[in-house]
Amino acid sequence: MIIDGFDKLTLLDYPGHVACIIFTRGCNFRCSYCQNSSLILHKKEKGNFSEEEILDYLNLRKNVLDGIVISGGEPTVQPELINFIKKVKAIGLKVKLDTNGSNPKVLKELVSNKLVDYVAMDIKNSLDKYEIVAKCKVNEKALKESIKILKNGSVDYEFRTTLIKNYHTIDDVKSIYKLVKGSKYYIQNFKMSDDVLDKNLIGFEADELEKIKAIFKNEKNVEIRGL
Repeated sequence: MIIDGFDKLTLLDYPGHVACIIFTRGCNFRCSYCQNSSLILHKKEKGNFSEEEILDYLNLRKNVLDGIVISGGEPTVQPELINFIKKVKAIGLKVKLDTNGSNPKVLKELVSNKLVDYVAMDIKNSLDKYEIVAKCKVNEKALKESIKILKNGSVDYEFRTTLIKNYHTIDDVKSIYKLVKGSKYYIQNFKMSDDVLDKNLIGFEADELEKIKAIFKNEKNVEIRGL
């Protein structure tokens, strides 16, 4: 598995757990707001970190860590993802997966075989505007299947959307919620960083986020981050 990033400790990326996080190289989407765009554009043959290096660290710290977060890029484009996770589970640690939901076949195998303990799936936009954000051809059927797998499966999960004023409207947010209604859904405001590809993107103003919050005031599963 090609691993380009490794943070040895995170208290934020796996809610309620002490974890480390790895970032795999490559993604089948080209979202211009991606905070890890360098992971997509690298052309090196090898990653910055080997599987053995990560697994050795996990073995060393298994009494301190609760688990590992596997993010990207898009981890499910990695052919060795499932085998790597099996090695992590053999150590006795929990696994959280961050995914764009474009590969339901891999997601189903991971969930069915209890290889993941938590899944966070990004919902980029309403389905009719998905490709505007993803900047590529998107398989709508695959996205719906991944949503179904999580909603009907036994693994803990969440859906989340990064709001960008250039791409999203309040109506888009309502449309997205229809897809995930009844599930944990996090809305987070876009923030600029050096790694973002499009420097013209902007987030929503605080008063606009308050209006969105008001729409979901009776929905206990919806939370707006960044207010």
